[in-house]
Amino acid sequence: MKLVTMMAQVDDSKCKGCRTCERVCPVLAIKVEHKKAVVDPERCRGCANCEQRCPEYAVAMVKRDRPLQVGVDVHAVNYGEVVDLCAKAGLHPEERICYCVGTRAEEVAAAIIKGARTPEDVSLGTGARTGCTIECIQPILRLLDAAGYDLVPPKGGWQWYGRTATAWDLSEALKEKYKSRGFYFEEDRAVLDQLVAEGKKVVKPDAEAY
Repeated sequence: MKLVTMMAQVDDSKCKGCRTCERVCPVLAIKVEHKKAVVDPERCRGCANCEQRCPEYAVAMVKRDRPLQVGVDVHAVNYGEVVDLCAKAGLHPEERICYCVGTRAEEVAAAIIKGARTPEDVSLGTGARTGCTIECIQPILRLLDAAGYDLVPPKGGWQWYGRTATAWDLSEALKEKYKSRGFYFEEDRAVLDQLVAEGKKVVKPDAEAY
């Protein structure tokens, strides 16, 4: 769980409606309407992307009247499905995939099982990708891809980029080309396969057990 204590606030006298804030928000919580940026406080996860990138210094982070608790309960879904989805994505369920917030793969998988279809949905539900907003996009994309969803970045947005190759995606030609340069592709793959295998053994009670 993440406790969100801050939110973005726009100074209309400074805002010029350039849409930079719109393009960098990982949860699509800020939009330009009538040439001024408007924040949806229920969606804002306090990442400060908009504040840090506004060229007019029109956005400030202010303390919320009431903290907002964000998170997805992994016990509210079938945990076997969580394990299967994580394995398909090449992740251990308890692997921490968002270091800023501390979100684990199992929580993102649970969010997807509960209906998240995009990285923005995942971030809104779990809080992942609301810290640095950079590293965790890859495992989130892998999990969504493993669930069978077509992924299209928000139009005109800079929130995320496409998937990068994993140890499972490397071609034999590429491995052959670089094997003499100090890369250990097969060894890396073996370690990751073992991690996934161990993840398949994780068992947790579902909500019905409580």
